[in-house]
Amino acid sequence: MTKIAFVGAGSTIFMQNIVGDALLTPALADSHFALMDIDANRLAESEIVARAMIRSVGTGATVTTHTDRRTALDGADFVVTAFQVGGYKPCTVTDFDIPKQYGLRQTIADTLGVGGIMRGLRTVPVLWDIAHEMLQLCPNATMLQYVNPMAINTWALAERFPTLKHVGLCHSVQNTVEELAHDLDLPKSDIRYKVAGVNHVAFFLRLEHEGHDLYPALRQGYAGGRFPKPPLLMPRCPNKVRYEVMDHLGYFCTESSEHLAEYVPWFIKDGREDLIEQFSIPLDEYPTRCEEQIVSWKEQAKTLTDGRDIAVTRSHEFAADLMNAIVTDTPYVAYGNLPNTGQIPQLPLGAAVETPCLVDSNGVQPSVVTDIPPQLIALMRSQINVQELTVRALVDQNPEYIYHAAMMDPHTAAELDLRQIRNLVTELLTAHSEWLPDWCQPARAA
Repeated sequence: MTKIAFVGAGSTIFMQNIVGDALLTPALADSHFALMDIDANRLAESEIVARAMIRSVGTGATVTTHTDRRTALDGADFVVTAFQVGGYKPCTVTDFDIPKQYGLRQTIADTLGVGGIMRGLRTVPVLWDIAHEMLQLCPNATMLQYVNPMAINTWALAERFPTLKHVGLCHSVQNTVEELAHDLDLPKSDIRYKVAGVNHVAFFLRLEHEGHDLYPALRQGYAGGRFPKPPLLMPRCPNKVRYEVMDHLGYFCTESSEHLAEYVPWFIKDGREDLIEQFSIPLDEYPTRCEEQIVSWKEQAKTLTDGRDIAVTRSHEFAADLMNAIVTDTPYVAYGNLPNTGQIPQLPLGAAVETPCLVDSNGVQPSVVTDIPPQLIALMRSQINVQELTVRALVDQNPEYIYHAAMMDPHTAAELDLRQIRNLVTELLTAHSEWLPDWCQPARAA
C-alpha cells in the first residue's frame, strides 16, 4: 500500500484535489492518506471531506489524521506539503497592512516582493524540519512541494538537503492553457506548448494548434480588443496585464495577471490609479479570496457531517499523475520546479527553475531548455535576485540580506526609497517575530 502523507491537510482545496485525483488513479486508489495539520478543527474538516470522497469512489483507501508530523511522515512514500505558516491571520494580513502604510500596495504577496520574502522566511525553516524528518523516517520518499514562495522554498531545500527527493509543483501552466483555450475558442487538449523559466515568471516559448503558431491570433485579438475575454478562473482579474506584457515582450506569462502585476515595476504605481483601472488590477485580492475560501470550507464540511457522499472529479494538479509515474514506472511529463543544474543554462546554477520534466521510477528528471529570448531571461533574473538574497539570508543566517532582497525587488524599488524599504522590513520583521527564526532580528532603522 502506498502511503501519502499530507502536511498542511487543513488546506482543504489542495487536499481534496490531490486525494481525489489519487482515488481516481488505479495504482493509488487504495493508498493510505496520513493527513497532518496543527489546526485540529481544520484537520477534522479535511478528514470529513476525505472520507466522503472515499465512500463516493468506493476504493479501499484509508485515512488517519495527525497533529504530530513525525507520525504522519513515518514510512511515507510521498509527502505533499501545502501549509501556510502563521495562517491568513495574522501573518498574511500583516504582509498587506504594514506595506500599505508605506504606500506599497500588493495583490497576492506570497511569491515575490516584501510579502513573498516574509513568507519565505516563515516557511523555509519548517520545510527544512520536514526534510530532516523525512531523511530519518522515509528517506526514499519524494516531497511534492506546493507551498509558496515556490522558487525560494525549492532553492533553499536543495541548499540544505541536497539528497532529498523533492519537486515544486504549481498549476499555473495548466491554468494558463485553459485561459488561452477559452480566449481562442479551442479545446485545451489540442494546444501544444513548451514553457520554461522561474515559477510564476515562466513563459510559453511555443504555443501551437495543429502545427500553427497561436501568437499571431493572440496579438491580433488583443490589438482588436477581443482579448482577453472575461476569465474562467479569476473573475475579478481579467488577463489584461499578461496580454500587455506579451504585447511588449513577445511571449505570454504562465502566472495570472494579479500575480504578475506585483512582480514588475510597470503596473502598480503611486499616483497612477489610471493604470489600476485600465488593467483591472485587483489590489488586496488574496485577503479577499482567503475570506471567501474559509466560508466555503466550513460550509462544505457542514454538508458532509451527515454521511452523504461527495462528487469526485479529476483536477488538473500534477501530483497524482506524478506519483503514479513513479509507482508504476509509466513515463509522464509534468512541469516541475527543481534546482538549476544546467537545464536552463542561461540562468544561474542553483536557482529554482521550471521546465518540462520526465517522471518515471527514476524520479523527476528535468529537460534542458536553451532557447529563452534574452528579454525574458532579463525579467527572470530580476526575480532570481530577490530569491537568491532571501535564500542567502536563510542559509547564512544574515538578516542584512533580507533588507537587500527587498531593495532588489522590482515593484518595491519602484515605489520606495532605500530608507523606506529598510524601515518597512524592520517593521515586518518585528511584527512577524513569533513566526521567524531567532536570528531574524531587525537591523537598525534608517
